[in-house]
Amino acid sequence: MKIVCVGGGPAGLYFALLMKKLDAAHEITVVERNRPYDTFGWGVVFSDATMENMRQWDARTADEIQQAFNHWDDIELLFKGRTLRSGGHGFVGIGRKKLLNILQARCEELGVRLEFEREVESDTEFPDADLIVASDGIGSKIRTGYAEVFRPDIVPRPNRYIWLGTTKRYDAFTFDFVRTEHGWFQAHIYKFDEHTATFIVECPENVWRAHGLDEADQDESVAFCERLFAADLDGARLLANSRHLRGSPWLNFQRVKCAQWWLHNGDSHVVLMGDAVHTAHFAIGSGTKLALEDAIELVRQFAEHRDAAADLPGVLKRYQDVRSIDVLRLQNAAWNAMDWFEVCGERYCDRLEPEQLMYSLLTRSQRIGHENLRLRDKNWLDDYERWFDATAGVPRRADEPPIPPMFTPFTVRSVTLANRVVVSPMAQYSAVHGVPGDFHLVHLGARALGGAGLVLAEMTCVSPTGRITPGCPGLYTDEQRRAWQRIVEWVHANSTAKIGIQLGHSGAKGSTRRMWDGIDQPLTPADDEPNWPLVSASPQQYLPGESQWSAELTRPEMDEIRQQFVAAARRAAEAGFDWLELHCAHGYLLSEFISPLTNRRTDEYGGSLANRLRYPLAVFRAVRAVWPQELPMSVRVSAHDWVDGGITPQDAVEIAAAFRTAGADLIDCSSGQVSKEEKPIFGRMWQTPFADRIRQEAGIATIAVGGISEADHVNSIIAAGRADLCAVGRPHLANPAWTLTEAARIGHTDIGWPKQYGAAKRQFEANIERQRAAAQSPERS
Repeated sequence: MKIVCVGGGPAGLYFALLMKKLDAAHEITVVERNRPYDTFGWGVVFSDATMENMRQWDARTADEIQQAFNHWDDIELLFKGRTLRSGGHGFVGIGRKKLLNILQARCEELGVRLEFEREVESDTEFPDADLIVASDGIGSKIRTGYAEVFRPDIVPRPNRYIWLGTTKRYDAFTFDFVRTEHGWFQAHIYKFDEHTATFIVECPENVWRAHGLDEADQDESVAFCERLFAADLDGARLLANSRHLRGSPWLNFQRVKCAQWWLHNGDSHVVLMGDAVHTAHFAIGSGTKLALEDAIELVRQFAEHRDAAADLPGVLKRYQDVRSIDVLRLQNAAWNAMDWFEVCGERYCDRLEPEQLMYSLLTRSQRIGHENLRLRDKNWLDDYERWFDATAGVPRRADEPPIPPMFTPFTVRSVTLANRVVVSPMAQYSAVHGVPGDFHLVHLGARALGGAGLVLAEMTCVSPTGRITPGCPGLYTDEQRRAWQRIVEWVHANSTAKIGIQLGHSGAKGSTRRMWDGIDQPLTPADDEPNWPLVSASPQQYLPGESQWSAELTRPEMDEIRQQFVAAARRAAEAGFDWLELHCAHGYLLSEFISPLTNRRTDEYGGSLANRLRYPLAVFRAVRAVWPQELPMSVRVSAHDWVDGGITPQDAVEIAAAFRTAGADLIDCSSGQVSKEEKPIFGRMWQTPFADRIRQEAGIATIAVGGISEADHVNSIIAAGRADLCAVGRPHLANPAWTLTEAARIGHTDIGWPKQYGAAKRQFEANIERQRAAAQSPERS
């Protein structure tokens, strides 16, 4: 085969040498626009796993790279006059120029032709090539020329960064945060040889402009950074090596993600590789890793399919199918890390203490969890847990084991929760005429016995026509109040849990069948109740063409429903609930007023966000006025509608701030379920970023929900200060004692079980410990 690699970075060079090693008959050329020793940037980082992968494909190259590597385990944070260090993180670094020179020399040794100082405009310059590898970087001209095929999604990010070097020696991957009169700067620093370290300086665009750096040339920018980080540099200079690049030395990172990675163009095939097809932010240092592993995977496909040359489309398709999965996983982690650095100055640096900022920094990608930190550096995590325990009001001595963050108490007004776990309000559709019965007693009672600090009952409706289904509970009669009181008293008498009620009105999403009979489907004559009329902020059908139409609420009707909420809140207090949550999410009535997707009113309750909030805030204030002042009140909001033109996370900050001003104690941060056009992005802890942002920017305590399924999730969320409580739903449906189970799994035995279950506690914890020991012991022959 005749192969041309356009771009002489790690992807193009490594693919060329591996393919030549696979079959010396291949005629391979690497074409590079720069001279052999021109390279932007200083050191690059990749993992031991990538190194081992390289060793399997070409031990000679891997050995040379290994000899040039610098290894370090520690991460160090310089912040607010403090120096904090955590170990066990295992990075390896090498100078980018050194890496390229090793790959160039190996290519020449194997017979790959290297052509420098040639600018390639199009793949058509190589009409006789069988395969063209477009490894020509973020600004790939070949990708741009076939944009309609590759369909690149390119997102320029807001922060500015400058990639410098320094001769100061660092023995840890160091993050240095410096506050100026205009905002925060941060430096990412790591050594890559015995004498030099990479020194990337980053800041938000507004901070960059406020300092006049938009008009600064390279020398002026370097001098500014030297002054800014003088306290850490100890007289060392900052160095630049990008004078061959045109324009400002300060760049915006661009996230690149292509839908298609290859094409068949006439007699040749084109495939994208490295930064041309995907990028990963330097916050986790994986751009080089991605490029090298791209090269390995494509060569693997050629090696494993003997008819590869005759079936290039098949080879290239399999390459994309395999690599795109790993790339997406790493890009998602890189996105989380990138987002953290983009907002840390505004969101975290002023608010968090150094200890918590360090924890937040270490877990920024969400790939590293609480127990993973324990494996990396147990002493550091133990010390951090003791610090967190002290902030939670339960200081621990050095000779006492610390309490995991999720099991620290949390106090709101007069109510103290034993731990940070909440049983989410989950609809059960099992009430009769709005009256909760034995099922609800067993359901909520079992979960109260299961160890959670707070159990929230499902959305409880304020009127018969405010129900979602005929099976939904209510608090609009004294009979319902007495039934709830029976449950509340049982929970108080038999557990340490607090119990809360969530009040809501279904709006346009009411008069539907129970979940198991057809969720969101309107009632039919075969059901036990006929349809009832629906009201909403504006006329709508939740399921277009299926749901019944709702009528727009009139002012008198709004007043009536507000009073129904007030009456329900009074009954909730009489029933003895510890906590009240107002449901303003998921497309139910109060949510319909807030979202522009469902509120098209032209009166003072429609239009701007402030107007759309007017009615939900009026309901909240009326409820807060009759709900006992010593008891907490939270609000559940949809922090993202996941539809263009709907509520955004920025809107959610304003919404939360408005409820905080009105007297809310916490915001329960959910999202979606407002429109069937929504396109949410699911995953682990997928809604936690909403709770994090609202907590930091709106200045109110939050409850995180969504994709939280193990103690490690809860501990990392609470420890990092991303939320104050974690609501766990479906895992509690599957296991009422989820909280007690997770405590045993992480070795936290200092938690009370119901006295009737004491023998089971000891046996269960012993079994868990035996399983842990067996997993850690070597296999017997």
